[in-house]
Amino acid sequence: MFLAALCAACTHVEADYAAVDQADRPARLLHQDDLVYVGAFRLPAGGRDGATFEYGGKAIAFNPGNNSLFITGHDHHQLTAEIEIPDLVDSTDYRKLPVARFLQPLSDATNGKLPEINPGDPNGQKVGGHLVYGDKLIVSAYSYYDGAGTQRGTHFVRPLSLSADGPVRGPLALGKRVHFTGGYMTEVPPEWRAALGGRALTGNCCRAIISRQSHGPAISSFDPGRLIEGDTDSVTDLLHYTSRHPLGPGENTQNPYFNLTTKVEGVVFPHDTASILFFGYHGTGPYCYGSGEKCNDPARRSQGTHAYPYVYQVWAYDANDLASVKRRKKSPFRVLPYAVWTFNLPFEKDGAHYLGGAAYDPESDLIYISQRNGKGPMPIIHAFRIKRQK
Repeated sequence: MFLAALCAACTHVEADYAAVDQADRPARLLHQDDLVYVGAFRLPAGGRDGATFEYGGKAIAFNPGNNSLFITGHDHHQLTAEIEIPDLVDSTDYRKLPVARFLQPLSDATNGKLPEINPGDPNGQKVGGHLVYGDKLIVSAYSYYDGAGTQRGTHFVRPLSLSADGPVRGPLALGKRVHFTGGYMTEVPPEWRAALGGRALTGNCCRAIISRQSHGPAISSFDPGRLIEGDTDSVTDLLHYTSRHPLGPGENTQNPYFNLTTKVEGVVFPHDTASILFFGYHGTGPYCYGSGEKCNDPARRSQGTHAYPYVYQVWAYDANDLASVKRRKKSPFRVLPYAVWTFNLPFEKDGAHYLGGAAYDPESDLIYISQRNGKGPMPIIHAFRIKRQK
């Protein structure tokens, strides 16, 4: 059973989870060869006045009730749509990829409340993630450039219908480290809920003001049912890194783990495994701050951080290590990935390697990846199937 089947209205506080002995929990750890490319599809064109997927394609989440994805559109407008997933096609010809159909058009999932996570902040706020829970849609958010450190809210709760008259609760502040929780989300498989302290995971990483962000993937467990009831304290910090304890040797170094060009955009926890997989992109070359020309970066020409060349990347963590943090046997910044690997996608044209997020369908064992700017400004959705052991 997954999140959407847990309850009809999800208006009650969930009971404690049944404990599962470590010996009975799945032990399999996934590696690069366990993810097999299946195919891709295109997003619909959308409309005008910001109702387009151009320069969007972030914060994706799977909805099992409709075999669909919730996903944000143009980055400047932060609108959310629901799209039906078409049959996947494995082709390097963009014209042969099927086009998804709108189930719900691009709309403001927070009904105008997004700025309330940080009132007075002139730099804008972003939708960080979506999570389907029964008939509710949980929306996370973060301040893009929170130089003053004034963000206070992280999550909203609304009906799955994106209608403007649907009630929106929030923003709620999930956990005490709001800069670590307002991004990507995913479900926790039932056999891991007691060990990790929640039915879902939420986290964030690597935004503009790194002094307030995790220096590597961050994740906390929580119970969506309790969040719906307004309980924002039942959160367990399982993984984060600080400037004193970064993932890897440091933020301005050349290394395979983390630097100031790294972005972690999605997380999935496949069933019948012990693997928590973070998806994002990373600069593997010498670190440099300046223009693309100054930093010899042909892929990203703007002023900022550079470490050309860039790669799509997975950071793979053993859930048992995070369970040790839950039991206070380890500190959240002492946990390291058991594996880190890079991967390729069709249609990468300029070497920038931007990803928008990841979502998991436990029924078909598919992981959906959003490739931003896959075709001009339009994102492309790709899928990998987990290779199951015989």
